[in-house]
Amino acid sequence: MSRTTDVVSTDRNQGKNQLRVGRLVKAHGLKGALKLELYTDNPERRFTPGAEFTLQVPEASPWHGKTVVVREYRVMNGNPVVFFKDVDDREGAETLVRAILWIDQDNDEVEDNAWFDHQLVGLDVVRDGVVVGKVARVEHFPAQDLLIVRSGEQDIMVPFVEAIVPTVDLSAGRVIVTPPTGLFEELPDASEATEAGESSDSDATS
Repeated sequence: MSRTTDVVSTDRNQGKNQLRVGRLVKAHGLKGALKLELYTDNPERRFTPGAEFTLQVPEASPWHGKTVVVREYRVMNGNPVVFFKDVDDREGAETLVRAILWIDQDNDEVEDNAWFDHQLVGLDVVRDGVVVGKVARVEHFPAQDLLIVRSGEQDIMVPFVEAIVPTVDLSAGRVIVTPPTGLFEELPDASEATEAGESSDSDATS
């Protein structure tokens, strides 16, 4: 699940922003249902009947420039599934696969455990009490979001998941990371490791 709240400005909504809340992964069954990849912590509130979504699709898509309206949301076999008005069969659902869903957001609305990209950019990145870089930008991918951290002359991709980025402290201007070994430092190559092992064996023999 995404930990960022994507925002794009839109004149159509008179200054309102939009939130990226999901992606349509595949058609499900024969009655127009689509499996969802969720980018929101509160799908029951987002996908209520009548909710209208702007679609992010290629220009060649028949849905380009159109919106969809939810008629039903449910969880089936552990998977979130959505039905839209006027999408009544599998063939219609297939035309929506890979579309990203955006919804109007009130300016004072905030998702739990989610942040706007601009709130993250520029924050210090802290590991074991030491600043190891700054957040340069945020990249969004279907599987997860990535923090692009500038560390020295390098840009390091840090998966923005709670296991690796457990704390975002906006008031302190930092994010705390607990990355796997090697993410922020060069690992010794095979020859160095071999030499170190031989040296240790030699010392033990002496």
